[in-house]
Amino acid sequence: MISRNACYWIWITLSIGYNNPKVKRISEMYSDVSAFYYGGISEWRLCGIFSQRELEKFSSTRLEDAQKIIDRCIECNYSIICIDDKLFPTCLYNIECPPALIYVNGTMPDVDNTFSIGIVGTRRATKYGIENSYRFAYALSKYGTIIVSGGALGVDGASHRGALATDGITICVRGCGLNCSYLRENSDIRSTIPKRGAVISEYPPDETPRNYYFPARNRIIAALSDGLLVMEAGKKSGSLITANLAAEQGKTIFALLGNNSPQNEGSNTLIKEGLAIPVTDFMDILCEFDNLYATDDELDIDNISLADTGNFPVKGIRKQAPARIYVNKQNDEQTVVTEKSTVPKNAEAAASKPVHKENLNLPQTAQDVYEYIGNEPVHIDKISADLNIPVFKVLTALTMLEMKGLVSALQGRNYILK
Repeated sequence: MISRNACYWIWITLSIGYNNPKVKRISEMYSDVSAFYYGGISEWRLCGIFSQRELEKFSSTRLEDAQKIIDRCIECNYSIICIDDKLFPTCLYNIECPPALIYVNGTMPDVDNTFSIGIVGTRRATKYGIENSYRFAYALSKYGTIIVSGGALGVDGASHRGALATDGITICVRGCGLNCSYLRENSDIRSTIPKRGAVISEYPPDETPRNYYFPARNRIIAALSDGLLVMEAGKKSGSLITANLAAEQGKTIFALLGNNSPQNEGSNTLIKEGLAIPVTDFMDILCEFDNLYATDDELDIDNISLADTGNFPVKGIRKQAPARIYVNKQNDEQTVVTEKSTVPKNAEAAASKPVHKENLNLPQTAQDVYEYIGNEPVHIDKISADLNIPVFKVLTALTMLEMKGLVSALQGRNYILK
């Protein structure tokens, strides 16, 4: 869907830039922005809000350049929602400096009528920050909450993944164009989010990132959120910018209680100065918003599987290289070499029929999941589908089985009999 006035609004952004409060003034003065464009230099001067340089840019910028961006969006199957469009979020329009338009990959959720929480934090997140980002997003999503974040490494990526793990709705707000390959480590979630929400940006599809784009992006994250949760943030973290913007917009700020590590200096300061409500559980957030969220079956956040969180990309930490395969030239036997072990490939052929222990006194769901798992890795989604058990209940069962030493978690949310 391309808004009918997209060409004019793109022309305006190409002329006076992004994150410009004069965009809102234009929308307030003109019921149809095309009248602004065709009014020409005399009309622009009469507005009385533009500098001489901006007037010159209006004159030198071609409408054809805006049309090229629209053509690119059509080619990529992106939507363009403009500030004067009915689908443009009211919560975004109401801030001091709304974007002229947003480019959307996916379907823009109805944030005006659905409870939403922004989750932000450091890219250099600790295990504590990663796990809690995932757990909170997972649990909040189970209660019908839209999760909003910035798609960065660390806290952002873990939050998006937590929402996606429940088939929840999440919005990723980028500080560059939708086509930009910046942060390849999170390309998997950027390709998955449009199926359950939207990846959005105020920048044209092929726009590369610039340092000042990211602080500007943060105002959109804050605007789309009913409340903002700061997970881990250092004293110079960009997440504090988001928190300040959210506070200016009248949003409720939360911060995860943390230790005295550098990653928590900023978030702990928000708590100490009374700017953020300290939280240790997702219900601490929901209890602040009566009647704004959809309840589900009781959910125990402590039993959410965190098996994969150690593999989420964090700034400064490289993913482990894949295992290497060597061939013994004397007998052509392939050997897979990992960090901890060397396993002959033909040993797989010697794998016996799954042996399940008896008389474990497990709850029925855990028993069913245990009997289903064998010597071959099986994905949690397949377990859920084949046994007709909700994913979150399968996760609870798997956590219990792991604690009892009956199954092992592998990469990619796969499980195998131990």
